[in-house]
Amino acid sequence: MGIGAADYVREIRARVEEVWRTQAEAVGRAAALVTASLRAGGVLQAFGSGHSEAVAMELAGRAGGLVPSNRLSPRDVVLYGGAPVSVLTGAPGELERDPSAGRRVYELAPVDPRDVFVLVSSSGVNGAVVELASVVKERGHDLIAITSVRHGTAMTSRHPSGRKLLDHADVVLDNGAPYGDAVLPLAGGGAFGAVSTITSALLAQAVVAEVVRSLTDAGQDPPVYRSANTVGGDEHNRTLESRYAGRIRRGA
Repeated sequence: MGIGAADYVREIRARVEEVWRTQAEAVGRAAALVTASLRAGGVLQAFGSGHSEAVAMELAGRAGGLVPSNRLSPRDVVLYGGAPVSVLTGAPGELERDPSAGRRVYELAPVDPRDVFVLVSSSGVNGAVVELASVVKERGHDLIAITSVRHGTAMTSRHPSGRKLLDHADVVLDNGAPYGDAVLPLAGGGAFGAVSTITSALLAQAVVAEVVRSLTDAGQDPPVYRSANTVGGDEHNRTLESRYAGRIRRGA
């Protein structure tokens, strides 16, 4: 196997095709949960930490995405909970490994019982995301996990319960990433060329596409963002956002 850009693209293409082949049915089940929540007046609550936050951003507050969506993050404990900024500048990964941070994120969120959650973590073993998953299920919400089953099953949980994100989920969307995420080998050992962000974003956008299809098929106008950088985009978006006043955060 080579280690250049063309080799990476070949790897990505193969993994994207494999993810869609194996996860299409699960995408449909995840979309059904999201659609049911939106029809009941709920909001999609998306959480990711570290690089997985990029996938949460695919689900909440972006052009072409669903307006009734809210992004949660470990830094919410500072932004909304009054924790000192120093908690964000500790050792790398320290906050996302802290179970209390996951519970606190839920407590600080503008959550309604009708809301559905999508939690994103390729490893699915860190304390914050596992604790958040636990609280989400305690409170009776539907939970979709975007994770790497291969990586997660190879790891020991960092949560006191010994459980992992996939153990709590109603639907697991497997991003197909290998243990360690990277796919191109280095001669001296190790690897580079991570894939989980790309395949996880694919799954996230596939769920949105199925939700939009389902709402459209039912004769409903899907509440979808237009780019703010198009004529009339801001006005369109503000009108839809007003329906969810106090339920969705933007700009943080």
